[in-house]
Amino acid sequence: MPDIHALLWPRAVAIVGASSDQTSLRGRIVRVMRRHAYAGAIYPISRGESEIQGLPAHGSIGAVPGPVDLALLIVPARYVPDALAECGAAGVKAAHIIASGFAEEAGEDGAALQAEVRAIAARYDMAVCGPNSVGFANFETELCATFSPVVDGGDAPLMPPGRGDGHVAVIAQSGGLGFSFYDRGRPKAIPFNVVMTTGNEACLNTLDLLDHMLDEDRAEVFILFLEDIKTPERLGGIAEKALRAGKPLIAAKIGRSDAGRRAALSHTAALAGSVAGYRAMAEHYGIIEGGDIERMVDLAQGFSRYRNRLPQGNRVGIFTPSGGAGGWMADVCAETGLEVPQLDPATRATIAEHLPSYGSTGNPVDVTAQAIWRVGHARLAEMVARSDTVDSVIVVTSAVNAGLFQSDGERLKTLAEATDKPILFCSYTTPNPATAAAITGAGYPLYTSMPNCAATMAEMARYRAFRERILKPEAVIDRPVPDRAVAARRLEDAGLVLCEYEALAVLGAYGIAVPRSQLARSADEAAALADGAMALKVQSPDLPHKSDAGAVALGIDGAAAARDAYENIIANARAHAPEADIRGVLVQPMAKPGVEMILGIVRDQTYGPMVMAGLGGVLAELIGDVVFAPLPLGPNAAHAMLDRVKGRALLDGVRGAPPNDIAALVAVMVALSDLATDLGDAIEEIDLNPVIVHSQGAGVTVVDALIVKRVEV
Repeated sequence: MPDIHALLWPRAVAIVGASSDQTSLRGRIVRVMRRHAYAGAIYPISRGESEIQGLPAHGSIGAVPGPVDLALLIVPARYVPDALAECGAAGVKAAHIIASGFAEEAGEDGAALQAEVRAIAARYDMAVCGPNSVGFANFETELCATFSPVVDGGDAPLMPPGRGDGHVAVIAQSGGLGFSFYDRGRPKAIPFNVVMTTGNEACLNTLDLLDHMLDEDRAEVFILFLEDIKTPERLGGIAEKALRAGKPLIAAKIGRSDAGRRAALSHTAALAGSVAGYRAMAEHYGIIEGGDIERMVDLAQGFSRYRNRLPQGNRVGIFTPSGGAGGWMADVCAETGLEVPQLDPATRATIAEHLPSYGSTGNPVDVTAQAIWRVGHARLAEMVARSDTVDSVIVVTSAVNAGLFQSDGERLKTLAEATDKPILFCSYTTPNPATAAAITGAGYPLYTSMPNCAATMAEMARYRAFRERILKPEAVIDRPVPDRAVAARRLEDAGLVLCEYEALAVLGAYGIAVPRSQLARSADEAAALADGAMALKVQSPDLPHKSDAGAVALGIDGAAAARDAYENIIANARAHAPEADIRGVLVQPMAKPGVEMILGIVRDQTYGPMVMAGLGGVLAELIGDVVFAPLPLGPNAAHAMLDRVKGRALLDGVRGAPPNDIAALVAVMVALSDLATDLGDAIEEIDLNPVIVHSQGAGVTVVDALIVKRVEV
């Protein structure tokens, strides 16, 4: 395996293509590296210069007097393969190719160069990042192996003083955006430890680096900017590793629009992949959608501070010296799914002792400017945090007057260390730098955007609840043992499209309760099968949408009605599709009423088979309220999946209706997942619509079923 540690933590770095000309990228990268206190050796490599910016230069990597862990390649693209091969022969363990001119360019030449780079890296087992990259920075060692202007000069420390934990790592395919997260987060005292830009990802990709950093355990929060995912089959396993470790992944994935997909292709020769599939993966594994740069940075600062003290619920207490600001924040919180409950009477009485008559002890708590000056932010925040009716606190205030916060600094710091409830500060004025330093230095995130502040609290609460739910022991489902052999044989014997009677046999082999059904091949057979209110449906692989052909009859009661219905169904089907292969008519009892759902298996082009669930019947296509999740699906994940359906409340019973049998629905979802996991190579699609969920304890009825077999391309 390539030595990624040598890439991230090198003891000696060679700059292949270094220059004395500091107006060029080849010279600027030397200058940037030398401006920081990196303790390792730096070896400029140049065929034309003997000294570069005060450092002795060497004509080749082989002429370097000591071992080299990492080589930065910033020579023209056509020279990169030879330079990389020389590094490999010299025993260099890792390389970061900053040069451009590879697969991101039009034509075949760049792609061929990139393929050559990949082959050389494999030959020497080198950890190679890039090409078409801006480089990277390891702020713990002060190695800034980049030409980014973000770290080119200035007196501010690379990492905030006093922050030895809560490290945030950035991995970005876009070089400019990678360092933009750091640039936006640096004034917020976020302790970034690594910014890695990966460019075209010819060799190492984002998931390789993320996997290694998770094992390394030096970062607590990850910001990811993804243009594509080179190894999508690994995303689930690595995302689950992060989830189990409690290390949030805050990600932006471009390619949601045609323009975004074109940009991904032109920028890093990336295929953006399936939007719906990626979103399903993200929701299933708790990957937090970033939205934009500022929001991702703001989310990261919240998780960085409170990763070990995430809110126990979504109830937030708000206090402010501005009633208007408090009301506005309350609205924003409600829009993000947070609750703003009334504080308990005892807490309100305690707060009231410190407020003038025009203050308010409800929630939001309008403490007034007078109380802020007299009592201070720390004591008031502590009073709100003590209430059993809230899980977190947002302080909406003005961060202009530094003295007000500096004088309260020790109390604020004590509260930050003592409370188990997250407290976020949000300023409705532009923060004075000294005020910002006092707030962040005391241990609190500081926001200037109400939506970002509320979103951070909401995402922290959601992440905790999601993680606890997913990681708890799976519920035991009492269901028959699947008969894989029977299901496989039924699939093999059927044609490309399985009619409902064939599909029900496959489902039944996996313990899915299917209705009592029999296939009638004549009107007399249909009449003989009539027993109470029945449903009759034509069976043809050429008519998957039977209703469109007028080939369904419902509520048929009695032999004569069944005979007539059979003849009408066959006539309608033949008129609709004269060449259709009609096998007969399926006769089954009418299902009892309930909530109509749709369940299925769909094959995502990037991430493979996925379970689908949502509101079914005619609503399935009308409103598209469906969600997806990757295989395999356990009971906990199935419940979490249903929670994402917008019409989920229908299953709980509305307007006096009794709750429905969610446990039975989950059992079908898990069985469907097992079927697709076992036989997915043979299945392209499964569609169960509707699946009627009856009242609690009464089970479910699969009213219609379709299976399409997979054709190998």
